[in-house]
Amino acid sequence: MRFVDEFRDGMAARSLAGAIRRTVTRPWALMEVCGGQTHAIVRFGLDELLPPEISLIHGPGCPVCVTPVALIDQALAIAARPGVIFCSFGDMLRVPGSAEDLLSVKSRGADVRVVYSPLDALALARQRPDREVVFFAVGFETTAPANALAVAQAEREGLRNFSILVSHVRVPPALEAILASPRRRVDAFLAAGHVCAVMGTQEYLPLAAKHHVPIVVTGFEPLDLLQGILMAVRQLEEGRAEVENQYARLVKAGGNRPAQALITRVFQVEDRDWRGIGAIPSSGFGLREAYAGFDAGRRFGVREIGGRESPDCQSGLVLQGLLKPRECPAFGTTCTPDQPLGATMVSSEGACAAYYRYRRFEPAEAP
Repeated sequence: MRFVDEFRDGMAARSLAGAIRRTVTRPWALMEVCGGQTHAIVRFGLDELLPPEISLIHGPGCPVCVTPVALIDQALAIAARPGVIFCSFGDMLRVPGSAEDLLSVKSRGADVRVVYSPLDALALARQRPDREVVFFAVGFETTAPANALAVAQAEREGLRNFSILVSHVRVPPALEAILASPRRRVDAFLAAGHVCAVMGTQEYLPLAAKHHVPIVVTGFEPLDLLQGILMAVRQLEEGRAEVENQYARLVKAGGNRPAQALITRVFQVEDRDWRGIGAIPSSGFGLREAYAGFDAGRRFGVREIGGRESPDCQSGLVLQGLLKPRECPAFGTTCTPDQPLGATMVSSEGACAAYYRYRRFEPAEAP
C-alpha cells in the first residue's frame, strides 16, 4: 500500500474486525499510547467495530497534555518579558496554566509567535540579534532530534540570543508507571509508530518481559490500528508477551541511529513531572551541562515557579486510562475548547478534544 486511502478501506477494516471477533474468547483491555491513535480511533469509530470483549483505553501519549502546569507558568513568565520573542507550536497557546494561557499574554502585547519548527525560531534569532528568542521545546522522542539540532546549530553559530524551554518526555518510563500501578487495567499496548521510528523497538523488550504484556507498534490509520489490535489479541489469546512491529514500513528495530546520537549529544535523561500524573523517574530529557547556556529556564530564572492545577479537571485520570472523557463531570459543561480546564481539551492530540469533536453527545438508542 502506498496511499492514505488504501489504509482507510472500509471492506478491509470490516475484514480485520471480523478476524478480531473470531480470535477473541475473553475480555481484554488494550491501551493505545499516542493521542494521534486516539483521535483516529474516535474519528473513524474503530472501537465500535470491535467485539464487546475488547476495551480500548486511552493513554498518556499527548506531550502537550502532560506538560506540567508549572512549566506553562514558566513559559508565561518568560513570554511576558520585554525584549523576548516566544515561539511555540500552535496548540500550546491555548493550554491553561494556573491562571491564563499564552494566547492571553499575547493579547496583552507579548511577542508570542506560532512556528512550525525549532529551526524557524533559530532563523528568527539570526534575524533579530537584538531580541531574546525562546522556543517551547515540547514533545516525546519524536520531536527531540529537531530540538537537539536547533541547540547544536545555535552553539555552532554562537547564537547567544536563542534558548529553549524544555518539556521533553519519554514513553517507556510512562508505560512502566502504568504497568506498576495498583490500578493497572492494561493487558496490552499499542505503541506509537512515530516515537519508534526514532528510538526503535528495543526499549520495549524489557517492559514486555518484566510485566508479561504484549506491545505492538502501530501506525495511525484505521487499518494500521485494527491490524495492531488483531496482533495484540492473538498474543493475549496464545499467552505470548512480545514486542511486534505492525508499522514496519517506517519503523526499524534499531530506529534512527543518527537521530538517537544527536539526542544523546545534547540531552540527558532526567526525572520529569507529568501534568495530572506526577513525577515519573527518568521520564524526560533535559539539556546537558555543556548546553546549559541554552536553557531558557536557567537564563530567565524561572525554574522555581510552581503551578496549580484546576481542582475540577480530571485529565490526570483520563491520561492514565482510568476515566473516559465523557465520564468527567466537567466535560462539555464547565470544560470546553473555548474555556478549557485542562490541556486534554485543547491539544490536537488530547482525548477530551477528540471526544468533544466526534462524540460530544451520547448516541441515540436504536428503535
